[in-house]
Amino acid sequence: MKVRYSPEAIADLRRVVDFVEAENPFAARRIALDLQEGVDRLKRFPKIGLPVLKAPDPELIRDLYIGRYTARYLIADETIYILRIWHNKENEKNF
Repeated sequence: MKVRYSPEAIADLRRVVDFVEAENPFAARRIALDLQEGVDRLKRFPKIGLPVLKAPDPELIRDLYIGRYTARYLIADETIYILRIWHNKENEKNF
């Protein structure tokens, strides 16, 4: 399977990394790597995330928890689309 990032997910990644980088560049790099490694696991195990029960099709839209972050994604044919990424202390309704 391939993984693609939505423009919103790319902006989310930049926001998360920039926020942490201001205080700790090493931690920001570690977070970026952890998120990338977590998302890469989806290529082999696309259904490891939990179904988003409020989604129109919970089997296709899922949340993957990576440390303190959530990556929401959509499974479509042979591609996984990363829709949004946020820190678990952030309000999910904003995403």
